[in-house]
Amino acid sequence: MRRDRSPGMKLFFAGVVAAVLVVPLLAVYALVYDRESQSERAQAQITAGWGGPQVVAGPVLVVPYLAETVEAETVNGVVTERRRQVRRELFVSPLDQSVTTELAPDRKGYAIYESVVYSAAMRGEARYVLTDELESLDIESSDLLLDEAELRFGISDPRGLTDGARVVVNGAAASLDPGGGLQAAGGSGFSAPVAGWTADAPLQIEYSYGLRGTGSLSLVPRGGETEWRVTSPWPHPSFTGGFLPDPELSETTADGFEAVYPGITNLALGQELVSAGDLQGEPIPVGEYAVAEPVRPVIAGATQVVTIALVDPVDLYSQVDRAVKYGFLFIGFTFATLLMFDIVGGARVAAAEYLLTGAGLVLFFVMLLAFAEVVGFTLAYVLAAAAIIALLTAYSAAVLGGWRRASFIGLMLAALYCVLYVLLNEETYSLVIGSVLLFAALAGIMYATRGVDWAAVGRKDEDALT
Repeated sequence: MRRDRSPGMKLFFAGVVAAVLVVPLLAVYALVYDRESQSERAQAQITAGWGGPQVVAGPVLVVPYLAETVEAETVNGVVTERRRQVRRELFVSPLDQSVTTELAPDRKGYAIYESVVYSAAMRGEARYVLTDELESLDIESSDLLLDEAELRFGISDPRGLTDGARVVVNGAAASLDPGGGLQAAGGSGFSAPVAGWTADAPLQIEYSYGLRGTGSLSLVPRGGETEWRVTSPWPHPSFTGGFLPDPELSETTADGFEAVYPGITNLALGQELVSAGDLQGEPIPVGEYAVAEPVRPVIAGATQVVTIALVDPVDLYSQVDRAVKYGFLFIGFTFATLLMFDIVGGARVAAAEYLLTGAGLVLFFVMLLAFAEVVGFTLAYVLAAAAIIALLTAYSAAVLGGWRRASFIGLMLAALYCVLYVLLNEETYSLVIGSVLLFAALAGIMYATRGVDWAAVGRKDEDALT
């Protein structure tokens, strides 16, 4: 009795070999993760010398003031009150401000890795007044130390600041000091003293500075009304955060984008213009490319950010990762074709031949990853697919006993690689395409094996012996 010649046993051996190939597929998946981690470390090297994802806040006018505190003190069993003056800070947000940003993108490389960086030209105007909110804070105007007031600018990564920063206060240029940032930007930044302001008239300022960063730029809106206008030649922006640009005033084309946030008010932010402390709480986290941030509830008074990310549309590691997940589809289709030639066509395919064919299919993903890091995803995909199709077609000619059958294997693999490329670039309908493809394959297998007697284990050999 020759059980290995039965359709059922052939199917069993093909299934066992397919299950064994799960191990190298998982190893390739781990390899993609490891290479992606190396890429992130390389990008961190670029960031270290350039500047990371930037969060800017302010400017905020900070005015020191004297407050009286009452402390209870017990002396010889007698409780007495002790009054003393302490120095505190009053944070005044602008009544209105306008910010203009020009983003100049670039790519910086480290070894074979690249990262999207930018240089930002920040310019703005702001106006400050002391409102009646002082009374609600129980602060007297006479307690304010106006001669010690300063403007604070928050920059999350001050390493990215470039030369040419300038602040003009009521028409006079102010000196700049490092440090003294804002909590919304991590406490880093720079400050400028305000001299000669008596609070009788509004404080008008103009400022400009250059900033380098990587991946994304975030603004913490603060004040009565904040307008932010951003222009850049980068054609793939991502807008996230607490507010989105006005679609009627904004535009994204192949030549770049212009994003306009026409007016973010303190009513929308849930913040007072004058407060006795800096805004606490961390801004919404921004990743290296800051895409697809989850929608978060807006909490009154909480720090909110507006983020613009320069997205790299060719994230080769995510594409290779998605491709590996379709590895079972390749193995299944190829093994099913070999099985049909084995059972229906009369060719004899051994378990070792299934295994070598599967090894070639797995090797495609390793070659794809290796080539993509050097020449880019699309060209790497073409080179790896062509190499594996040629290899398996030639091998199938020997296994199946002729080039006619092998050409069918080659055409099927070429069609599979074309479909996979479409699936990798079409996220919206990838599930629909994949399910229809599987349905067609299942229908074809059912039709081809409709006359196969799967229960006839060695029946033909037994009949031959009798």
